[in-house]
Parts: sequence; structure tokens; C-alpha cells
Amino acid sequence: MVVFENGRPKKGDYRRFRIKLASGMDDYAMIREIVTRRYQRILEESGGLPDLVLIDGGKGHLSAALGVLENLGLEDAVSIAAIAKQFEHLFTKDESGPVILPRESRGLYLIQEIRDEAHRFAVEFHRSRRGKKVSASLLDGIPGVGEKRKQLLLNRFGSLKNLRKASVEEIAKVSGIGRKLALLIRRKLTAKARN
Repeated sequence: MVVFENGRPKKGDYRRFRIKLASGMDDYAMIREIVTRRYQRILEESGGLPDLVLIDGGKGHLSAALGVLENLGLEDAVSIAAIAKQFEHLFTKDESGPVILPRESRGLYLIQEIRDEAHRFAVEFHRSRRGKKVSASLLDGIPGVGEKRKQLLLNRFGSLKNLRKASVEEIAKVSGIGRKLALLIRRKLTAKARN
């Protein structure tokens, strides 16, 4: 989730959501979950509502989010729209068909910028999670290497790729590793690289 204020990104208010309830790749269920979590929290904390909630998707995505806002009694408290990427059409709760903004419209540019920033933020999050899973899984199962030592190794070498290039002596210099464990780590990573 990204937040813009006065047409500018407000990065301190960005939020990442891990899907907890929706299973599989059900866009509508994921949107319902995220919108529910976001706006229930705002209601619980008496937070301020945005002027506009912009959903990335089409009419079905809009309906999923709008259903949540209606259940929370917020359908009249906040404006909501969805932008469908294929033709850059906007869908709103008040129009039966798409709203088509002129290609040169500053409003369309702003909406596209918000959508593109949300995509960038989400992709960055997924890449970092995928990288952490790969790094952790390759170090998992090495006797004597728990979470703390994994973190020390990754902090020292910056990446699994750099750790694989490191000599036994370099690995042994990491706090709490020692030569015997360094040798085992080097052997395991070399064996996993071959598989």
C-alpha cells in the first residue's frame, strides 16, 4: 500500500501486507483481506481516512474493496476507484461504465504514478522476501548454524554468493564461527552449489 499526499509520495505511511487468510491467487479475496485489515485498524485507532482509495484492477476488484467498506460503514466516508491497466480505465462506485480520462490529463498521470509506485513497492518487497528465503534455506540444516550465525554470516559477506566465494579462513573470522564450523559451512555450500 502506498500513500500520496498533495500529489506526492508519503513514504513513511507506506505499508506492506502479508496475506494471512486468502488462499491461492485469489485477487478479490486478497483485496478484501487487505482493505479489511487497513480500515478496521483505522477505525480502531480513530485514524484519519483518505480522500480516495485507489485499487489496482478493474470493476471486480473495485466491488471487492467496496463490499468491505460497506460492511465497515465507510462507503460514504471515503471515495473509491479502481484503475484497470489494459486501457487505463477508471471504475467508480457511482458510474456503471468506465471513466475514460483524456490521455494528456494530469489527473490520469497522477493516478498512473500512484499505481506504478504501488507496483514498484510490491515488487521490491517480494524480491527481498524471496532473497531472504533462498539465503536462509541454503544455510539451514548446517549443524551449528542457527538464526544468529546465519545473520552474522550474511551481514559480514553481504550475500550468499559472496559467502560461497569466501575461504575457510575468511568464514572462520566471523564471530562465533571458528575454523571447524567454517570448514563445514564451506563444504556444505560447495556441495549444494553442485546439486
